[in-house]
Amino acid sequence: MIKVTNLYQSFGKKTILDGVNLDIKKHEICALVGRNGAGKSTFINSLLGLLPVKQGTITINGSEVTRKNEEWKKEIAYLPEKFMLYPMLTGLENMTFFAEALAKVPDTDRIKQTLQSVRLWDDRDLQVKKYSKGMLQRLGLAITLYQDASILILDEPTSGIDPIGRREILEVLKTLHHKTVLLSSHHLDEIKQVCTHVAYLNDGKMEKYTVEDFLQSQKLGGSE
Repeated sequence: MIKVTNLYQSFGKKTILDGVNLDIKKHEICALVGRNGAGKSTFINSLLGLLPVKQGTITINGSEVTRKNEEWKKEIAYLPEKFMLYPMLTGLENMTFFAEALAKVPDTDRIKQTLQSVRLWDDRDLQVKKYSKGMLQRLGLAITLYQDASILILDEPTSGIDPIGRREILEVLKTLHHKTVLLSSHHLDEIKQVCTHVAYLNDGKMEKYTVEDFLQSQKLGGSE
């Protein structure tokens, strides 16, 4: 579903990604892990076509990511760490606004279903400015899920959220086994609960592991 081959990215004389290779298969949920400054954002922006590929190739479900080719965009949905919402609108109005960006006539049944899946249907008529950070993240996730893309890229979906809010987000993430997901995260407990694999970015290189093998390789402790 996501295949990266020999990807190089640099800024000035500084190499950020040094021949990165990654193959994420259908229905895998892969954590993107690395220290701050390791290049995770550069990698995600490359996958999304926001940074042109300097060397190497990226394919999304067999379609190469290039500016001339738009086919791959149909396969992928992205949740940034900070989703830009309209604070004066309600949750439902925000959801409907983004749904109308995809189609002139939004699917009201799907909107309801998606808001229910993130436990926001009862709060749909509340202005977003009154939402907690966890609720804001869940609304952003709902908008992302509404697109019904086969591949999801989620950038730190639980960042800065209180424990209850994190638990609510994780409950949603656990239902995504029918999707292919790249999840940027630095929470080991989150990775253990949700992910099948880990893509570890270090010194411009990337290695893919099963979650258990990654924990053992980093001496972080696997399952007993």
